[in-house]
This record gives sequence, structure tokens and C-alpha cells, in this order.
Amino acid sequence: MRNAAMILGVIAGLIGMIVGFFGYAKVAVIDHVGEIDGVLRQVDNPDLIQAVSIIAPLLAIAGGAMAPARALVAGILLLISAAAMYYAFGFGVFTMFPIAFAGVAGVLGLAAGKPDQPKAHF
Repeated sequence: MRNAAMILGVIAGLIGMIVGFFGYAKVAVIDHVGEIDGVLRQVDNPDLIQAVSIIAPLLAIAGGAMAPARALVAGILLLISAAAMYYAFGFGVFTMFPIAFAGVAGVLGLAAGKPDQPKAHF
């Protein structure tokens, strides 16, 4: 389960980076060019979109990378990433896979059978 969480988390993060790039770019372009009636309209909370565009894929990749060693923390990070992507971007054709992959990876990380081994941090 840990390996599946790792693979799904990294894939969710990579696809989430693409979604985040376009979300961030849309906000930046509309800030620079301005709104065009019927063509471009600024989102309701541009700061949220730009923050989640960076943070959610980062959490997914970090959660996926740490899944084999610290599955509980990885599962929490992955579920936060899925929830943030859903809250900021909604569930659509381009966001369904990163949200679903991060969500499933988070559940797998939380459900990993063997408990994490206690290790010193230094």
C-alpha cells in the first residue's frame, strides 16, 4: 500500500503541477491584461488560486515521496492536497485525475498495514 501511495501521490503532484500552472497563469494574465467581456473574467479569489496552484502539487509530491517511510504523515498531506485542489479548482475534466489520485493515495497511506517505525529525527 505504501508503494501504491507513493506512485499515485507523485503522479497526482505532476498532473497537479500542470493544472496549477494554468490556474496561476490565468490569474496573472487577467491581472496584466484586464478582464475582457465575454472572454476573460477574473476568478473570485485570485490569491487563493495562486497559493493552491503552488502548495497542492507540492504537498502531493512530498506526501508521495514520504509514503514508504512515514505513511501516516504522507496520507494526511495527500488528503490535504486533494481537498485543496477540489476547493480551489473544483472537480472537472482536468482536475479529476489529480484529485482522485491524491485522495486514493491519501487513503492508502492512512490504511498502510504496518505502523511507522519510531526513528530519531537527528
